[in-house]
Amino acid sequence: MKISRRSVAAIGISASALVSLVMNEGYTDKAVIPVKGDVPTIGFGTTTREDGTPVQMGDTITPQVALSRALTDVQRFEGALKQCVEVPLSQHEYDAYVSFSYNVGSSAFCSSTLVKKLNQLDYSGACKELLRWVYVSGRDCRLKESGCAGLVTRRQHEYDMCMGVE
Repeated sequence: MKISRRSVAAIGISASALVSLVMNEGYTDKAVIPVKGDVPTIGFGTTTREDGTPVQMGDTITPQVALSRALTDVQRFEGALKQCVEVPLSQHEYDAYVSFSYNVGSSAFCSSTLVKKLNQLDYSGACKELLRWVYVSGRDCRLKESGCAGLVTRRQHEYDMCMGVE
């Protein structure tokens, strides 16, 4: 099967990937630390307030504002992805990488081995790199006692999406 790829400038996140992303993040109306060692998040995984300052414990948000913020955040991560990815992508690859960068941050995404492989046209190798990002504050989330096993599930989902399995 031939994979159809287009310039990243011509792609936007699909509706199904956006729904998947917010479902993966989950909603919280009060700032929480999602896993030990992480930064406070609110809404659908947002780490900054509307003014750009970090979310603080005690912050609150409504579902409507949270969804609006998630969309704004996705657009920001899409912009960063479009700056560092120099090769065409399929829709499913693009969706997976937006979800991934939303989770790890633009800087980590753009400086990753994943992007290096991608820009060398190693599409399969880039997708496989997603599976390596299963650590939080030095803890291996593949270990049951780590308290972050959901990250392993998310990476598998992003890998499957990247490979066009879903």
